[in-house]
Formats: sequence, structure tokens, C-alpha cells
Amino acid sequence: MTMKRLATVLAVLGGLFLLYTGISYLLAPHATAEGFGVPTLPEGRGKGFLEVKGMRDIGFGLVILALLLAGQRRALGLAMAAMAVVPAGDMLIVLNENGPAATAFGVHGLAAAVVAVTAGLLLRERTATA
Repeated sequence: MTMKRLATVLAVLGGLFLLYTGISYLLAPHATAEGFGVPTLPEGRGKGFLEVKGMRDIGFGLVILALLLAGQRRALGLAMAAMAVVPAGDMLIVLNENGPAATAFGVHGLAAAVVAVTAGLLLRERTATA
């Protein structure tokens, strides 16, 4: 598999995963939040904040897919480099809230690494000259 194809596959999977996660937060906010790694509020409390997180994830997923579909691979690389701070920040939040280290590193840390690697692959691509 070429590096360009790998970057494309990782970007598509990342965009689709974010859409799935965001929709999950909208449809079942408390159930989805349990896997995030921080203590959740009792059912019915804080639902709006969980839905905001869902919309954030949907927005990021759409940005990834839109830039990919538009052929804006360099812009996608830059956007994903910037977006890598989100799961890295999520990891730090989980650790700061005494959440499970396995979730902090295995979910959020791994996501940050994959997003950063994808960004790096996209930014390393050579653009064709006219």
C-alpha cells in the first residue's frame, strides 16, 4: 500500500469514526460518555454538554471528509495536525480527572497519535507541478 493510499484510508476512517462517535453522543449521550474515561453525571444531567461534544465530533468528521473529497490534501494535513490537539487534550483531561490510564492512553492517546501520523503523511505528499 502506498503512503498516499494509507493516508487516504486513515483520513476516511478517522472522519467516519468521528461521525459515528458524534451521532452516538446525540442519540445516547450518557451511555456513550461512559467509555470516555471521566466520571459521568447522573442520567439526565449534563446532557447538553455531551451533545455539544457530539456536534464537535460530527463537525471535525465533516471537515476531514469535505477536504478529502475536495482534493485539498495539504489543507487536510494542516487541519488534522491542528485537530490532533483535541484527543491529546482529552487524554490529559482523563488523566487529570483520575480516569483510567488505559482509556487515557489507549483511546485518546492512540487517537492523537493516529491523527498526527495521518497529518504527517498528508503533509509529506508531493504535489504535482503543472
